[in-house]
Amino acid sequence: MNTGKFVLAQLLDWIHPQQFQRCVERYGGNRKVSRFTCWQQFVCMVFAQLTWREGLRDIEACLNSRPAQLYHLGLRGPIHRTTLADANEQRDWRIYADLAQGLLAQARVLYAQDPLQLELSEAVYALDASAIELSLRLCPWARYSHCRSAVKLHTQLDLRGWLPAAVQITPAKRSDVTWLDLLDFEPGAFYLLDRGYVDFKRLQAIQQAGAWFVTRTKANLAYWRCASRRVDYQTGLRSDQTIQLTSWFGRHYYPDRLRRVRYYAAHTKRHLVFLTNHMDLPPLLVAQLYQQRWQVELFFRWLKQHLRIKAFYGRSENAVRTQLWIALCVYALVAIARKQIKSQASLFEILQILSINVFDKTPINELFAHAHPPKESTPAPNQLSLFN
Repeated sequence: MNTGKFVLAQLLDWIHPQQFQRCVERYGGNRKVSRFTCWQQFVCMVFAQLTWREGLRDIEACLNSRPAQLYHLGLRGPIHRTTLADANEQRDWRIYADLAQGLLAQARVLYAQDPLQLELSEAVYALDASAIELSLRLCPWARYSHCRSAVKLHTQLDLRGWLPAAVQITPAKRSDVTWLDLLDFEPGAFYLLDRGYVDFKRLQAIQQAGAWFVTRTKANLAYWRCASRRVDYQTGLRSDQTIQLTSWFGRHYYPDRLRRVRYYAAHTKRHLVFLTNHMDLPPLLVAQLYQQRWQVELFFRWLKQHLRIKAFYGRSENAVRTQLWIALCVYALVAIARKQIKSQASLFEILQILSINVFDKTPINELFAHAHPPKESTPAPNQLSLFN
């Protein structure tokens, strides 16, 4: 890495210029733009994410306090908050959506050999959605109830590396389960779903794609027991059954047999009932797989706590989507950097170190040479454990 470059510039070097340019040209981002290009907008927004800036005035003041460094970041001249606001308002958010998807795919290749917490060779994905709250007064376009406004972040999280394999941002009023219609299911992969995704027509699509799903059943499920297998009660298992759906919608949309596994979670004193289309998986592994779905919840909590996606620099739908997608670009870049420099530091540690060194000229691999993962072997229940 060039020791004459700022840390922020070294981080951005993992974006190939042609990769960014293709995204810009696809949506005409620099059409009729003479001074403040999409790349300059992106650099400003990445700086804001890394250093946790509070608003446009904050970004303007901090960047303009370092005029000698702006040129080396690709910023030609001082930054004006009105110019940045107009760019966020008018530049197509899909530029940064495509860039984020490309960077996440690039990062997933680097983490492809990371071990899963369970002994499985197949890919495992956890699916869920999380609402990003907005101000109803400032963002009436995102209204979904009489007093609330939000957008929804749908994520298919690859548990081998905790990186999103697919992401979509939609209005909050859109049902979570409809997102399954847009996914390309990977044959042989496991998909971990909560009860909100139990739709037998869509579960049949997973079955027909040659993929596996594990989900929790609803209380009113109508079925006929075809067969039962013995289970070890000491492990928490209570039953392992092969079932056939008996309701009209169930028989019509999912004519195949399913597997129903009942499990008692001693630590919460709850009986949990799981459905899967995998007939040969050990029943205890079915319960353990579903437990891994919690990783996507940790991912959402991590994003909201450590990236700037709860306060926004613009009010329009385009500005909000732009900020969210650039936040995901930052997440992917830091994940890529962690692998490229072979650091054992957590993603949180890397972000904290970057936040105070963006204008430092230390080679980025030396910057994290003394960063170590936390000493605790078992994190506290409220401690986020991504990339530890």
